[in-house]
Amino acid sequence: MNVVDTIKNAAFASAIQAALKYMDKDPETNIPKVMSIVDKAAPEGWYAGQRNAIRQGIAEKGNWYELATKVWALDPEVRKTFFTNFIVNASLKGSALQKETEEKEDCNVPWAILLDPTSACNLHCTGCWAAEYGHKLNLSLETIDDIITQGKKLGTYMYIYTGGEPMVRKKDIITICERHPDCEFLSFTNGTLIDEEFCQEMLRVKNFVPAISLEGFETANDGRRGPGVFEKVKHAMQLLKDHNLPFGISTCYTSANYKDITSEEFYDMIIEAGALFIWFFHYMPVGNDAAPELMPNPEQRKAVYERIRAFRSSKPIFSLDFQNDAEYIGGCIAGGRYYLHINAAGDVDPCVFIHYSNANIHEVSLLDALKSPIFQAYRKGQPFNDNMLRPCPMLENPECLPKMVKETGAHSTDPQSPEDVQHLCDKCKPYAEAWTKMADKLWTERLEAKK
Repeated sequence: MNVVDTIKNAAFASAIQAALKYMDKDPETNIPKVMSIVDKAAPEGWYAGQRNAIRQGIAEKGNWYELATKVWALDPEVRKTFFTNFIVNASLKGSALQKETEEKEDCNVPWAILLDPTSACNLHCTGCWAAEYGHKLNLSLETIDDIITQGKKLGTYMYIYTGGEPMVRKKDIITICERHPDCEFLSFTNGTLIDEEFCQEMLRVKNFVPAISLEGFETANDGRRGPGVFEKVKHAMQLLKDHNLPFGISTCYTSANYKDITSEEFYDMIIEAGALFIWFFHYMPVGNDAAPELMPNPEQRKAVYERIRAFRSSKPIFSLDFQNDAEYIGGCIAGGRYYLHINAAGDVDPCVFIHYSNANIHEVSLLDALKSPIFQAYRKGQPFNDNMLRPCPMLENPECLPKMVKETGAHSTDPQSPEDVQHLCDKCKPYAEAWTKMADKLWTERLEAKK
C-alpha cells in the first residue's frame, strides 16, 4: 500500500470513528448516514444491489431502518468494534491491501478465510459433510494464530470458523480474539455450547459473532440434529439477546425443509429471537455417504430464490443466499477470490464444499497455497458460467471441477473416506441438467428487469 493510500485509509478510519460517535448521540436521526459510510468503505461491487436496497429501506424508514435500530441497540463497545473491524479493517484497509497483493503476486487474495479449528463435534447431523472427517483432527492454537498473522499481511481481516463444532474449542477461540483484536471472527455453530460464561467472554473480547445452525422448526431441526437441540438453540439465542450481543442464523435448505426455512413464520421466529442476519446454504452432495435426494429440485430452488428476495424488502433481517446471490459478487467466490477453506488437518481447500488441494498450511505459506495449481485454476476459470444462477464448478457446472482437479494433480483432502472427484460430480450432473433450463429462464428475466 503506497503512502497516499495509507494516508487516505487513516483519514477515512478517523472519519468513520467520528461519525459513529456522532450517531451515538442521536441514532434515530443519524442512522441513515450508516450506508454512506459503508458504501465508501466496501470493496467495489461488494453486494452493491443489496446495499442499494438497504439504503432505500433506511430512507423510507422501513425494514432496513428497523434492522439498523436493532444493530444500534447492541452493546456499544461490541458495536463499535464490529464497525471498526468489519468496515475499516476488513473492507477498507483490507481490500486495498488484497488488491495490491493480487496484482503483485498474480493470485487471488481472500476477503475471508474459513477455518476448521477441530473436526470434533458434540452432534452427528444427517447429511453433514463434516461428519466424514471424523473427530480427531485439530488445528493447534499456534497454527490458527499463524494463519491469521499471515492473512493480515495479505489484507485479510475476516475469519470464519466451521467444523466440526468450533465451540468445542471455546478457550482457544477467545484467545485468538484477544491476540487479534483488529479482526472480526464469525463462527458457524450448532449453538448448544453457548452459555452465560461464553456470553461474558464475547462481551469482553467484542469481536466474535456466532451464526447458529437451524434447519427449520423443532420437528425438522431435531430430525436432522437430534432430540432437544431446538430447545437448546432457543436458549442460546435468548442468552445472546439478553446480553445485547450480535448473532445470526445459518440454515441449509434441502428438498425436505425448504418450505419451513423460507416461510414467514420461520423468519418471524428468528427475528423475534434477536437474529440480525440469516445465511442460506444449498445442500451439497459432498462425501461418499451424502444423500443426493436432499438436493432441491428446480421448482424448490426457484421457490427459495423468490421467497428470500421477497422477504428482503419486508423483514428486518439481512439475508444472504450463498448459491443464488452470485450476481452481487460476479460468480463463484471460492479459490481465494473472496474466500478459501482450511480444514482441521491443515489442507487448504478452494471451497468449504470442495475438498481437493495441492497445499497444506503445515508445509507451505498461505501465499504459496494461493499460488498452488488448483487455486490458480480457479482464478483462471472464474466465473465458471455467465449465468450467475449457475456459479459453482461442481453443482451447476459439474464438468469443470474434474477437469481442474485432474489437470492440477489436486488430491482429496477427506481423511476418512476420500471421494473421487468424478464420483462427486456425477451426483451433480442430473441436478445441473434439470436446473439449467430454470436458471436460464430466471436469469433472462433478471437481466430484463434490470433494464
